[in-house]
Amino acid sequence: MRLSEELPVDHRLAQVYRYGAGLCGVVLLVFGCLGFADRLSPFSTDGTQVAGMTTNGLLSLVPVVVGLVLIAGAVVGGNFASTLNMTVGTLFMISGFFHLFTLDRSANVLDFGMTNVMFSFLMGLLIACFGMYGRVSSKLPHDNPYWRRRHPREAARESLAARRRARQAALAPGASAPAITSARD
Repeated sequence: MRLSEELPVDHRLAQVYRYGAGLCGVVLLVFGCLGFADRLSPFSTDGTQVAGMTTNGLLSLVPVVVGLVLIAGAVVGGNFASTLNMTVGTLFMISGFFHLFTLDRSANVLDFGMTNVMFSFLMGLLIACFGMYGRVSSKLPHDNPYWRRRHPREAARESLAARRRARQAALAPGASAPAITSARD
């Protein structure tokens, strides 16, 4: 079984992945568009600020592309959005670490400042959390498909026990079972 087949299409967790991807995608898209609206040069590192963060034309392009990808993930939804959110969130956090070490150096071609680094960490954590919601926890409910995937033996035992309980409940006195008549009547 592949990961993408674990959740049914209409599973309630799909809404969290979808809305999370869409929300973060819109925030990134707005930031990138604000940078384009200021007509910034692509590789400028003069400290021009948009929404409290330093930016240039290239840094405006990256959030627009990532925002559109996240919005596309929100449209597709389901496990695709979850996996996409975890991947993009991880890449944002890696980007934060990379740019933390390149502040005030020539390798800082995106003109990152400390506020950009903090935004990258926070946005990465938020996006990754949206993707991990209902997938990663030590206390997932036993009806969660990810718990069932990780614990196939226990899930099979629980399913068998549930079927037995349902069968016993159907055969219990007072249940609407067909009446059995004896041959003497």
